[in-house]
Amino acid sequence: MTATHPLEAESYRVLAERVDLSAWPAGQREVVARMIHATADLDFATSARIGPEAVTRATNALSQGAPVIVDAAMVAAGAPQVSTTCLLSEVPEAPAGSTRSAAAVILAARRHPEGALWAIGNAPTALAQLLALHDRGEVDPAAVIGLPVGFVGAADSKALLWAGPLAARAITNVGERGGSAVAAAALNALHRLCQGEDRC
Repeated sequence: MTATHPLEAESYRVLAERVDLSAWPAGQREVVARMIHATADLDFATSARIGPEAVTRATNALSQGAPVIVDAAMVAAGAPQVSTTCLLSEVPEAPAGSTRSAAAVILAARRHPEGALWAIGNAPTALAQLLALHDRGEVDPAAVIGLPVGFVGAADSKALLWAGPLAARAITNVGERGGSAVAAAALNALHRLCQGEDRC
């Protein structure tokens, strides 16, 4: 495992002084801490939502070399130690009535219909499309990091994730906040957990 940089260690020390994460179970606690560390947003301590199967399913997927699908290059850039796939570049224009992000999710689901780890950190339409595909039986994710950001659709798509059949394997939060940095942080935390168990 990579040694912790002194600045990171100090950041986590400050984080521990500012917020109590002891109510979170092990595994989930590390994910929430990384989300806060990446954003300096203490609200994730209470707004984060992590299903009981999410951490185990996600780390298992990583240890088994499952595809990791991201909705934006920024998510991939924030988790350089994880091999990821982003198909946004294969959708040069948005289809009528849709978005490039949603169309890229359709492509990715066709190529990886079962067992992929999905990390949505930018587009609410990408998460909404993933949920629609799952509802139709066209994709079955190992786990879903659903943390899109924005004033339009982000809170709604995350609420749908948390209220639906994928909730048990979901990492998400309540509200409009989110983004590529926090999705990448969750992915990094899962990768570190996987490394700590000597499985990645």
